[in-house]
Amino acid sequence: MKPENDPGRLGQVRLGEGALIDPEAIVGYLSPRKNISSVLEIGERSRIRSGTVIYAGSSIGSDFETGHNVVIREQNRIGDHFSIWNNSVIDYGCTIGSNVKIHCNIYIAQFTVIEDDVFMAPGVTIANDIHPGCPDSGECMRGPVLRRGCRLGVNVTVVPYVTIGEGTLVGSGSVVTKDLPPGVLAYGNPARVHGKLTDLKCKQGRREAPYI
Repeated sequence: MKPENDPGRLGQVRLGEGALIDPEAIVGYLSPRKNISSVLEIGERSRIRSGTVIYAGSSIGSDFETGHNVVIREQNRIGDHFSIWNNSVIDYGCTIGSNVKIHCNIYIAQFTVIEDDVFMAPGVTIANDIHPGCPDSGECMRGPVLRRGCRLGVNVTVVPYVTIGEGTLVGSGSVVTKDLPPGVLAYGNPARVHGKLTDLKCKQGRREAPYI
């Protein structure tokens, strides 16, 4: 969508069939960074709500959905069935798989890798700078790697360079400072392993094992 009072600000948008974009959303916003593509690709059946800003230079798959006031920067590669809710930000240069769900008030730092089926509860923060303020910090920036199907609880913080294993559950308020293996429950500051995910019981008694 190009605002009538700001011609030329937007790049080329390649939009799939059946996509629905609110008039107050901006898609194809041109990055101020140099040598960035002016093309934005968004797959079919996408739903983009008011206040969302999506920069040119990214590619997003089908059945994409945003809440309100979402920002997705340039040079991101995002798979199918991706949802991101109100007031969340994805900075540039990230790789995100399919069937990923990002809730409200979340920040994803540059160069983060998120594999398929990952879930993030509200307030998750992803960091990527191991020494902020250093003149060369931009050369060392790298976000964490979130392996397939891992889940992060409310207000979890994940520091740069770490890997969270496949299927692992991180409890609310945790700070992940070191790699976590696959298939475990981890929580605390710093987050530590407190058992296997398969050992968890449903406190409501609805099922024997909630994560199987």
